[in-house]
Amino acid sequence: MLVLTRKNGETIKIGDDIEITVVASKNDQVKIGIKAPKNVEIYRKEIYDMITSENQQASKDVAGLLKFMSKNEKN
Repeated sequence: MLVLTRKNGETIKIGDDIEITVVASKNDQVKIGIKAPKNVEIYRKEIYDMITSENQQASKDVAGLLKFMSKNEKN
């Protein structure tokens, strides 16, 4: 992990298209602004983890359904 120190108003560049700017900081909170192309999806990590978990569960459900359907087609 790369750790950088930035002050309010300072920016970090990721590649050519993404900028992360420290908008404000107070106590133990930091507000950041993210400027990225519209095709780049941006999520808080806890939301991303939840989406990933739900997608994995949905894949298992579909796999189970397909297995069930193939058993019924044989009968």
